Amino acid sequence: MTLDLVVEQYENGMTPEDMVRAYDALDLADVHAAIALYLRNREKVQTYLKQRRDEAAALQEKISQERPRISSAELLDRRSAKEVVDAPSSK
Repeated sequence: MTLDLVVEQYENGMTPEDMVRAYDALDLADVHAAIALYLRNREKVQTYLKQRRDEAAALQEKISQERPRISSAELLDRRSAKEVVDAPSSK
């Protein structure tokens, strides 16, 4: 469970008790502690979360540039080619 998710759920109106019911890895005391941290340091936490989103977007962009998406037609072509190579020979 990340701080990102706890803050997001809290901001969307979910109570700590709801979070514990929804995510069995969470402990109620930990959720309260994370929310208290967030409320005491809202600006810092928002800055941190924005930085994480920006880093994730930059990484996604880098991955997309290094490995462009493959069309479904190309995937089907690859699969067909593999099936031909792997097919048993008829002698």
